[in-house]
Amino acid sequence: MRVFEGLRFRRVPSPIHELDPRSKAVYVAVLSVLSIVYSDPLILAILLVLQIPLVYIAKVMRFWLNSLRGSTFLAVFIFAVNLLTSYLYMGGFTLEGLLTATAMTLRFILLMGVFSLFFLTTTPEDLSLALEKLRIPYDICFAFTAAMRFVPDIALEAQSIMDAQKSRGLELERGGFIERIRKTLPILVPLFIRSFQRSLELAEAMESRAYGAIEKRTSLYELKMARNDYVFMILSIILLTATLLIKPP
Repeated sequence: MRVFEGLRFRRVPSPIHELDPRSKAVYVAVLSVLSIVYSDPLILAILLVLQIPLVYIAKVMRFWLNSLRGSTFLAVFIFAVNLLTSYLYMGGFTLEGLLTATAMTLRFILLMGVFSLFFLTTTPEDLSLALEKLRIPYDICFAFTAAMRFVPDIALEAQSIMDAQKSRGLELERGGFIERIRKTLPILVPLFIRSFQRSLELAEAMESRAYGAIEKRTSLYELKMARNDYVFMILSIILLTATLLIKPP
């Protein structure tokens, strides 16, 4: 469940938290484009290391590292699948296949890291306002931000249910593959029930606040781009341009 810690906002006073979500979205887009364009493990590793100073400035290093640790299983799975695919396609293990598997793994870790930094330093309310500024319908903005808000809570609740079932004698780590799947039912059933209860509570809260009664909504706070936001956006674009010029894909 550590991976979901990187999707929960952490209220820490830092320059990164004060940036407008739109400027941070440009940074996320730049890193995403570079991670897709390049397949060189060295460049992907450098881009991953470049995030560390920003994470340090944002004062969320522990949560950021926890999200990367939580994604270790998926990273290992991606590496193994790509290595196996190259083995079957090329008739054996080759250096090219190893580099490809490494690049795909680093690409996943890079994307995981940049999105984790974004969500750790951006409140759901600011994210919703930023999406509205992009002319996205409010219903979609609300659904997206509500999902981002409840996913970490559901993950914590799943961990609580697992701990409760273990205290009752449920051994999740023992048994074969099929037996382990069967043992997840005492966890999934209460988790689904609680999720439905959350959705009903949210629906009742929305109805009590007359959600959808007024087409034109107003906000208590308005997002405004500051000088630091423009500087951050320019630096992100410079990073994209410099990387493409120094080593074309």
